[in-house]
Amino acid sequence: MTTKPHITIVWLKRDLRLYDNEAIYNALKTGKPTLLLYSFEPLLMNDPHYSERHWNFIKESIVDLNKALETYNSKILAVQSDIIAAINQLQTHYHITDIYSHQETGILVTFERDKNFKRFCKNNLINWHENTNNGVQRGLKNRNGWTEMVDAFYAVEPLSFNPSNNQLLNIQEINMLEKHFNLPTLNTPEFTPFQKGGRSIGLRYLKSFFEERYSNYMFNISKPELARISCSRISPYIAWGNLSVREVYHKAYHLKKTSKHKKALEAFMSRLRWQTHFIQKFEMEHTMEEASVNKGFHKLKKSISKQYQNAWKTGQTGYPLVDASMRCLNETGYLNFRMRALVVSFFTHNLWQPWQEATTYLSQMFLDFEPGIHFPQLQMQAGETGINMLRIYNPIKNSLEHDPEASFIKKWVPELDTLDIPFVHQPYLMTEMEQQFYNFQLGKDYPKPIVDLETTRKKAGDTLWKLRQDKSVMEESKRILKKHTLKKRLHNT
Repeated sequence: MTTKPHITIVWLKRDLRLYDNEAIYNALKTGKPTLLLYSFEPLLMNDPHYSERHWNFIKESIVDLNKALETYNSKILAVQSDIIAAINQLQTHYHITDIYSHQETGILVTFERDKNFKRFCKNNLINWHENTNNGVQRGLKNRNGWTEMVDAFYAVEPLSFNPSNNQLLNIQEINMLEKHFNLPTLNTPEFTPFQKGGRSIGLRYLKSFFEERYSNYMFNISKPELARISCSRISPYIAWGNLSVREVYHKAYHLKKTSKHKKALEAFMSRLRWQTHFIQKFEMEHTMEEASVNKGFHKLKKSISKQYQNAWKTGQTGYPLVDASMRCLNETGYLNFRMRALVVSFFTHNLWQPWQEATTYLSQMFLDFEPGIHFPQLQMQAGETGINMLRIYNPIKNSLEHDPEASFIKKWVPELDTLDIPFVHQPYLMTEMEQQFYNFQLGKDYPKPIVDLETTRKKAGDTLWKLRQDKSVMEESKRILKKHTLKKRLHNT
């Protein structure tokens, strides 16, 4: 009887990189032959939070990884399969005692999958080694000592990638393995409006940001058009793991020593730290995917209007900045932070729709969909945490402040392009005579506002402020603060 060879497996998930990848680093330290595996799992490919733009980004990332692995005569085994079925198939060829991956702060279906996988590993005498991901700690009851743990994580130099000769399974062997699997096509459209996946492209964005673009980071971060240049644009590369937060933080830290724009870098580094903070909150409150973290807000009932929701999704609300933002997101997968807050505020406050009704649509549209950021931010913008300031964004005020020349609006709502700037911001102010002068008919060439801003803002504000005084909301607010308040301020160096 032929003895099956021993191998170690690295199960890649949202860590599509070789450098500063603790799972790969730890697997290689064993000295055993190592297989890098990515599984396109049906449970995720069919999940409503994901969309084709995500899968194309992942495929591009794998292709980019394979180019890097050519030096080592290896590649990723990319299969279309449930992870348990994939490991079962591999067990017919190899003796597997160790699997390495990172701890994923994902959606509920991945949480259930991981519990099933843990049982599978135990039943098959496999040691599943999970490492922390980007400083997020599993199993915490409160934030006591959390800042120190995150400090320690960021203080470590990014991990190298140095496999010994022939340690990675070679391409020829992987090609033979592929015959036993259902394989996904890794081909993606050559020309799309989306950022391409892959570490090499992520590093190019990072390089251009640190060489020049970051100097205006603080000035343009809230401006919908200029933010597309002055912000780093690396969020999808962090969300899917092409870049690690730690390596980006280290690059910013070292640049700050000689930079003339230290405050811009400090602001950027602070947001990297707060990213970890929000994902940690989701890790500790996983029910946030479906319900408000503050249970007192569960009694808040809103009527669902598919008409309002469809107008919002397609950028046909009659409020130009909202519509431009939604059309831009639909087309490119990106919006700067303030515009994300604006469209959620409009949906939950002015349209008075439950934030849960926006979750899957926005997750599908955001190329950088990160569950640990997505759900906490939605609830914060909806005003249903009980601990954050209630912000109801005025789309007209934001339009005038952050897109004064209406360049962003004109780009994404071209039907307003022939109007003078004041009417681009507020087309509904045109009189009948002015509409005739511009050869523009409100309600035909561009929709009339579907709601009144002032009336809906007052209703939302009054309702939410009153609810914040409710005993159950106040008790939950105390619980949340006790659980998530940091004992010392996050610092930037």
